[in-house]
Amino acid sequence: MSDLEKPRASEEEVNVAHEQHSPERRALEKKLVRKIDMRMSILIVIYILNYDSRGIFHSFSARAARKRGLERDLHLTGEQFPTLLSVIGYIIMQIPSNMFLNTIGRPSIYLPGCMIIWGTISCLTGVTKNFVGALLTRFFLGFVEAAFFPCSTLLQWYKRDEIGLRTAILYCGNIISNAFGSLMASGILANMDGKLGHAAWRWLFYIGSFDNFHRNRCHFCPARLPHHVQMVVTRERELALLRMEEDAGVGDQDETEQGGPLHGLYLAVTDWRVWWLAFALTSQVVALSFNAFFPTLTATLGFSPTVTLLLCAPPFAVSAAAAFLLARYSSQVGERCFHMNLSFGLGIVGFIISISTMNTAARYVSFFLQAQQYAGFVVLYAWMSNTFARPPSKRAVALALINAWSQLGNVAGEYVWPSNWGPTYHNSYAICIACSGTTMVMCFIFRLVLVSENKRLDKEEEEQGVKTKGFRYIL
Repeated sequence: MSDLEKPRASEEEVNVAHEQHSPERRALEKKLVRKIDMRMSILIVIYILNYDSRGIFHSFSARAARKRGLERDLHLTGEQFPTLLSVIGYIIMQIPSNMFLNTIGRPSIYLPGCMIIWGTISCLTGVTKNFVGALLTRFFLGFVEAAFFPCSTLLQWYKRDEIGLRTAILYCGNIISNAFGSLMASGILANMDGKLGHAAWRWLFYIGSFDNFHRNRCHFCPARLPHHVQMVVTRERELALLRMEEDAGVGDQDETEQGGPLHGLYLAVTDWRVWWLAFALTSQVVALSFNAFFPTLTATLGFSPTVTLLLCAPPFAVSAAAAFLLARYSSQVGERCFHMNLSFGLGIVGFIISISTMNTAARYVSFFLQAQQYAGFVVLYAWMSNTFARPPSKRAVALALINAWSQLGNVAGEYVWPSNWGPTYHNSYAICIACSGTTMVMCFIFRLVLVSENKRLDKEEEEQGVKTKGFRYIL
């Protein structure tokens, strides 16, 4: 049992948590954050495994697995193979999943359960015999996997100035998968064909299902969401709740939370800001669609297949470091928009270089500039979490809706890189420039809106004579 789960604290211990600027409070808060970090760290490992299980299959469209018997064994014809790459199940389940978790408030039970199911389905994908079987397993795999990333962003035990760095660390699992997913798939496809009588492409799913043993460790994350923790608490649990209340300017169980999960759904879908960020994120996802075709783009440098796969890793390794540093500095100074737009702007420079030259060194440098856009992408995710801080039911739907809608960008991205546009891919890069530029403009406009909202809150507090500054949007 963790300290966050232990029973009653003394009145003296609870009072310490309320003394915001006392040395005891600061020491206790530092210890609490470190403990939460340790318990949440397993999510990073799980996210890497989660993204690999989806990303490895996605790499089929560009690489050798399609030629290693997948189409032949499943008797695929026409557009059936691209259909298997659809993420419909992943899209439609994110909102219901977050609503359900917000209602039950037990991620340490819900997430491991989902992960065991998706590991089983991943394994079953490897034994399918035809298109219908493969389509059903892929659909339901996405259906269950949808629980993970939106739910991870919902585990809001952090303050707004802390969430950016933690989101970056979590999302580094995605970036690392981009760096090494193709290399892993290549190794399995090259060495496992015929082992125990199974085709190499089937081994991708068998091996992917082994991460079940790691997924069960998700029970180490905080066992309850903040607003589901009972108010008879230890001083650490009292401090955890108090931090959330101070950060949002109001408690999670007060007048901001009325009507239950359906009311939260109504609040989210009727808030234009949710849709604005959903379209901004979707536009940037299209701009980042190059990541699914990165081995193909790197092959334009003219090296051997093995060297090409090795060259795929460094740009995303640098991107992971950039995401960490940018998110950390963005949180320290309390600013999001200009930080993410700087990253997106550098990405546009990379796209322009790729359009302008086929020089090997210049194009490889451009790949680094393009990949580092994930740093801005991470800051955008943190901005979403900061903007929709309350009530919990609305926050759950808003984060899931934005993330789910953005997956349409992955669907559109499949059509941005047709092979007949290669090897220069001028049209593809032009589309990426337009989409990334659109995101930058939308984010700047959104910042202006939040500036206006903060001024309105300042005026209201001044008129009411409130001395303690309440909630303000991070810009």
